Amino acid sequence: MADFDLIIVGSGIGGGALATVMARAGRSVLLLEQSDVYEDKVRGEWISPWGVAETKRLGLYDTLVAAGGHHLTKHVGYRPGVDPDEAEKLAMDLGMFVPDVPGPLCLGHPHHCQTLFDAAGSAGADARRGVTVSEVTLGANPSVRFTDGEGEHRHTARLVVGADGRMSSVRKTAGVALHRDEPHHWFAGLLVEGAHDWDQLAQATGTEGDFHFLAFPQGDGRVRIYGGYPIEEAKRFAGPEGARKFLDAFAFESSPRNRAIVEAEPAGPLLSYHNSDAWTDEPFGEGFVLVGDAAGWNDPILGLGLSITYRDVRMVSDLLLGSEDWNAALFKPYGEERYERLRRLRFSAKVLSALEVEFGADAEARRADFDRRSVEDPSLRMYGLATLGGPELVPEDYFTEESWARIMGLQEAA
Repeated sequence: MADFDLIIVGSGIGGGALATVMARAGRSVLLLEQSDVYEDKVRGEWISPWGVAETKRLGLYDTLVAAGGHHLTKHVGYRPGVDPDEAEKLAMDLGMFVPDVPGPLCLGHPHHCQTLFDAAGSAGADARRGVTVSEVTLGANPSVRFTDGEGEHRHTARLVVGADGRMSSVRKTAGVALHRDEPHHWFAGLLVEGAHDWDQLAQATGTEGDFHFLAFPQGDGRVRIYGGYPIEEAKRFAGPEGARKFLDAFAFESSPRNRAIVEAEPAGPLLSYHNSDAWTDEPFGEGFVLVGDAAGWNDPILGLGLSITYRDVRMVSDLLLGSEDWNAALFKPYGEERYERLRRLRFSAKVLSALEVEFGADAEARRADFDRRSVEDPSLRMYGLATLGGPELVPEDYFTEESWARIMGLQEAA
C-alpha cells in the first residue's frame, strides 16, 4: 500500500492549489517545496477573469481574497495620436467577460504561494519546505526520494504530480518532450510602490517608440509593471542603473498618467527574459501528471500563467476525485483540452506580440491600420476574448493561418 495518495513535487501556485483541494477532499497528500522562502520572480500576479472563475470552482477564491486579492475593473489602451482622456473614457469594463467576476484578480506572487502552502497544511497535507528531491521513480509504483532538515526519506504514492516549474525534474524523468517556439522580444518586469496617483482599479497597456508597457496595480500604490522591447537589445536594462532606465521608459506622451510609475520606487528585483511559448503533447503518463509550467507555458505577454495553472488544477482534481482508477488513461481528456488550450493561446500571443511589440514606421502603420479595421470588424480582436473570457469561447476558425492573414491585413495587401 502506498504511503500517500499524492506526492506533489513543487509548491508554487499549481502544487499548493492542488494539495489544498485534494487534502480538503480527504486525500493524503505529501507536498514538497525546495525553497525556504518564496522570492519575487517578476511574474504570476494577475489572474484573468476566466482564471478567477476556476479559483471559484476550486473553492480557493475566498482564500485568495482574504489574503489580499485585489480586483481590477477596467482596462485602458493608450495610443500615440489618441487623446489620453478619450482613451480613458473608452476604458473596457473587465467585468463583462465572466458572470459574477468583476475583473482580473491580483495578488503578489510570493504571498500567493505562501497562502496556498499554508492552506494545504491547514487542510491536512504533509507540507514540507527546504526539500531537495534526489530521485523520482514513475510507473506502476511511483515514489520520490528526498532530503530535508530531518534527513533522507523515500515515500511511495498512487500518483506523483510534477508542479515543479519550467525546469521540471518530474517532466525530465518521465521523458516528456517540451516544444518551444522562437523568442520574439524581450520582456522585463518590476514591482513598484508609491504610485498613489495611478488608478488602483485600472490596468493599462500602450506602445510608443520602441517600448510596449503593461501596468497592473496591486493596491495601496503598488503596481506590477512590464515592458516589451526588441530582441536585439538584450542589455538595455542591465547593470546598476537598469531599474532607473526601465522606469524612465514609461514616460509616454500618449499616457501622461505613466508619470506616477516613472516617479515610483522599485519594490523588488528587475528581471528580464525572452517571451516564449512551450508545450507538451501529453502531460501525463503511468504514475504521473504535470500541471502548470511543468506541462508547458504561454507567452507572458498575455499574462495567463496563473489562469492556465488554475484550469490545470481544476481539471486534474476533478478527474482524481471522480474516479478511484488513477491510471494514465484517466488524464487523456485533460491532455487533449490543455493541448488545444495552449495552441489557441499561442496564436493569441503571436497576434498580440506582432501588433504591440514590433517597432518602427511599418509597425506603427500596421497598428494604425489594425485599429481602423477592428472598429469596422470587432471579430479581429477576438484574441482579447480568448485572453479575458477563455480560449474556448472563440470559434476554432479564428486560430488559423487564414485568420492570421485577415488580422494582419495581409489579404488587403495582396
